[in-house]
Amino acid sequence: MKLYYLPGACSFAVHVTLNEVGAEFAAEKIDNATKTTESGADFRKINPLGYVPALELDDGEVLIEAPAILQHLADGNPDAGLAPANGTIERTRLQQYLNFTASEFHKAFVPFFSGVELTESDRAAAEAKVAVRLDYIESLLADGRPYLLGDTFTVADTYTYTVATWTGPTGIGLAKWPNLQAYVERISTRPSVRKAMIAEGLVEG
Repeated sequence: MKLYYLPGACSFAVHVTLNEVGAEFAAEKIDNATKTTESGADFRKINPLGYVPALELDDGEVLIEAPAILQHLADGNPDAGLAPANGTIERTRLQQYLNFTASEFHKAFVPFFSGVELTESDRAAAEAKVAVRLDYIESLLADGRPYLLGDTFTVADTYTYTVATWTGPTGIGLAKWPNLQAYVERISTRPSVRKAMIAEGLVEG
């Protein structure tokens, strides 16, 4: 398999999951400005939409969209315990959290990464939108659960964690959301996360 990624982007969730399941894979960085891969290929020929993640399977099939890829990896590696069984209420909750992160939490950060400098009022509006999503996750974790579905780390956590870390470079921080801050710190200690951070050049090995 080959993962096409941008350091620290939503593809990081897939990178962590590949590490969690012990997959053998290559990882190739994308230049987001030119839409080329590290090896010089046209990324749009791999994913016509031009964004990460994209996961090329061993048979040549290419999967895109983080929630779909994450569930594919979890279902293909059931011993890793990264997703409840299909047809259960727990699996529906997993899909609920993945969809929330993709459609609400992730998208709320778009203004910060658009390449356009935000005015003071635009930044305030964008921060307020992110804060509503952070409030929601904070409320989920308020009952003391270590992960979104309870005691078990799942692919929903890989994605939510990844997006939550964007509060760092955007300057929003997590000081106002202590449960979420502890959640991020807890997941950061997982070997799969540390390994992905080193591989993507986010921290030194």
